[in-house]
Amino acid sequence: MRIWMLALPAALLGAACDVTKTDFPVRTEAVRAEVAEMSTNVAIVQLTADNIDAFNTPRNLSGSRTTMPSAGDWDYRVGVGDVLDIVVWDHPELTMPSGANRTPEQSGLRVQADGTFFYPYVDQVQAAGRSPEQIRDELTKRLADYIPDPQVEVRVASYKAKAVSVTGEVEDPSRQQLTDTPLTLLDAIDAAGGLTEEADPRAVSVRRGSRTYTVDLQAFLEHGVAANNPLLMNGDVVSVPRIALQEAYLLGQIVKPSTIDLTHENVTLTQALTRVGGLREDQADARGIFVFRDSPMGITVYQLDASNPTAFLIGTRFVVLPQDVIYVTTAPLSRWNRLISSLLPTITTAGAVGNVSE
Repeated sequence: MRIWMLALPAALLGAACDVTKTDFPVRTEAVRAEVAEMSTNVAIVQLTADNIDAFNTPRNLSGSRTTMPSAGDWDYRVGVGDVLDIVVWDHPELTMPSGANRTPEQSGLRVQADGTFFYPYVDQVQAAGRSPEQIRDELTKRLADYIPDPQVEVRVASYKAKAVSVTGEVEDPSRQQLTDTPLTLLDAIDAAGGLTEEADPRAVSVRRGSRTYTVDLQAFLEHGVAANNPLLMNGDVVSVPRIALQEAYLLGQIVKPSTIDLTHENVTLTQALTRVGGLREDQADARGIFVFRDSPMGITVYQLDASNPTAFLIGTRFVVLPQDVIYVTTAPLSRWNRLISSLLPTITTAGAVGNVSE
């Protein structure tokens, strides 16, 4: 489909205009007559000082605010699989029942599938869904029947119950455990090794339950949009996509025909032409600088007549958009239908492939 999008605009103008015969500016009626058999709507707009302000609206690259619901203040609740370290001061037989040489994680008490754990004297204690402080309060109360004024401390020795997954364009896709420290989107990505060179931080997805949210993390990094670095919750799946380059294409009588990367910045028509070396003075016709822009309504062809160098000032106010094709025609000494005739088989083939793929 990209081949089709690139080839079609050049072919349309080529089919409509033999520069050895056509007066400038190119007329919409003439183009439409030539392309009627292709069932394509084409509009020609000549760029002038009077209308250029309509095309001087830069794309918003500052990002948008995420619509993810806030997770509120983080309050970790113990879950199944967590290992608890319980200390009863002055009672080592309760604190280290498995021996003094074992770590808290090794000697701790794992929360079972039913959400409880067994503790001496008090039998089963409900843990899942409760904070360590709540568990401590219950143990203190129940141990008071056996130990005068028990001093109890409860903490999570190993967090196993809750986690988020980080996938896609990160250096080390992994599962990140949730702890009593809040985990933000940026923290999770950093813990997964950070973004790869191919990552697109503007379109990070977070799947929460049955819904998926798109988060522009770049807006947080560059503009401090705090909502775009949300707290993650148990079960969230973070996916960092590969960046899709947003480019415009410069063809024809240009010193260095090439592409312009518009992914991270706004570029004007004059800037784009300058970055590829400008026009080829010996072959380009400055009256024929065309910008092809495709839309659901058809193709619009913008013409900049730069035979007067001051017209490039107008070009500094025309913002190029992704997928635009900028084409500079050949001087009237030659016919550029030779180029168009070589593109027609490509257009036919690419169009057929596009129809099959749809």
